[in-house]
Amino acid sequence: MTDTATIAAHRHVPDDLPTRIQHYIDGEFVDSADGDTFDVLDPVSNEVYLQAAAGKKADVDLAVAAARRAFADGPWPRMLPRERSRILHRIADIVESRDARLAELESFDSGLPITQALGQARRAAENFRFFADLIVAQADDTYKVPGRQINYVNRKPIGVAGLITPWNTPFMLESWKLGPALATGNTVVLKPAEFTPLSASLWAGIFEEAGLPRGVFNLVNGLGEDAGDALVKHPDVPLISFTGESSTGQLIFGNAAPFLKGLSMELGGKSPAVVFADADLDAAVDATIFGVFSLNGERCTAGSRILVERGIYDEFVERYAAQAKRVVVGYPHDPATEVGALVHPEHYDKVVSYIEIGKNEGRLVAGGGRPKGFDTGNFVEPTVFADVAPDARIFQEEIFGPVVAITPFDTDAEALALANNTKYGLAAYIWTNDLKRAHNFAQSVEAGMVWLNSNNVRDLRTPFGGVKASGLGHEGGYRSIDFYTDQQAVHITLGEVHNPTFGKSAHPDATQEEQGR
Repeated sequence: MTDTATIAAHRHVPDDLPTRIQHYIDGEFVDSADGDTFDVLDPVSNEVYLQAAAGKKADVDLAVAAARRAFADGPWPRMLPRERSRILHRIADIVESRDARLAELESFDSGLPITQALGQARRAAENFRFFADLIVAQADDTYKVPGRQINYVNRKPIGVAGLITPWNTPFMLESWKLGPALATGNTVVLKPAEFTPLSASLWAGIFEEAGLPRGVFNLVNGLGEDAGDALVKHPDVPLISFTGESSTGQLIFGNAAPFLKGLSMELGGKSPAVVFADADLDAAVDATIFGVFSLNGERCTAGSRILVERGIYDEFVERYAAQAKRVVVGYPHDPATEVGALVHPEHYDKVVSYIEIGKNEGRLVAGGGRPKGFDTGNFVEPTVFADVAPDARIFQEEIFGPVVAITPFDTDAEALALANNTKYGLAAYIWTNDLKRAHNFAQSVEAGMVWLNSNNVRDLRTPFGGVKASGLGHEGGYRSIDFYTDQQAVHITLGEVHNPTFGKSAHPDATQEEQGR
């Protein structure tokens, strides 16, 4: 078979696949104002399978105007939390009932293995369900001074939230922002990643069916430098929530500054996984394999720098490399696949370029090229480099693919220095059975999230975010409620008003205290 024939024989194309995607503005599907479109490729064949409307400033202006009307005049911000909660639960029910279809489209569009895409679809439903419950249970602070004052916090939705989402696990990460933004009574304009617009196009129908009022949700497709930039700079969008790479985050930070917008940015990572000699080695190998090769390595929290104590280093590298070679690379729709196709040829070229750099910076012990039988498409072998120096580019720079660097250390202090030796600070993973070491190391490592003897299992009530170049602010749980609401302090005087008196002569009978106030 020729390469083209092989791809055609194995490429799974979902039924009823659209050939074009429009914007969704004020309850209607519409083309771009100027009629412009852009190509969307599937990552197995790299063939164009649809045209998406290419949004520009004019389209963002229309979407923001619709969202602003829905916020100022519509029922959504004025609904009781329980009423909004019912709609969010209906959204979750619909997403759950369509998880197989969502996963099929997500897998086709992004190259994610179908089993992992299915998990992300179910997580999207859970995100909505979580915030539907949280907004009803939300309790705000009240402070009392008996006989004198009551002070309480009144939360209010802020307005139009601009949501800019990435191409890795797009549907789930969209739900992560849409859930709390809508639960708190805001209206939204979503700008999904241009590489993966397919699953985002399904939100409109889901929201309509669930009963979300017109204009509350709006979607503008397009390139980041066009649609994303216009959304960030729009004066009627007071909030921007962005997930993506750190360099884009820097641009957004600068462009949002003149408007003093609220920003929540979850950015890149180069997270360490630190394995001490007393760790459960079987569990550590399994977890660190999964931590960097799941989701095709295209995950911000990937433990892509593995630091291993010298006494077990050789054994760890040998076992890790052997297991990495057994990771199943395959077509995304195949349930046996563990690593599918990278999202886009542009990203594939980036990952492959880092692999070539790594061949001069470390000892290649697994992978390093295309898997056998996959001569076309965005397929990369799970790749492992050992003996990587701390100043190596593959140690310092985010690759965002199935590539890992392993480095030895001798002492706890050296391990901590290596772990913190990067501009990023999103996640860290620590493997040790020494309780004192575990907690001391966790509290000293420069990371927004730390997992001890575990791998990326997160309670939705906990904050998600990083430090240093990995982000600004936190979302998740009550932190999301904080971000998407204004907290207004209301003060009430009970009984006599105690005011300082200016501009009056002191009464002869006034006490010395009252005269001095």
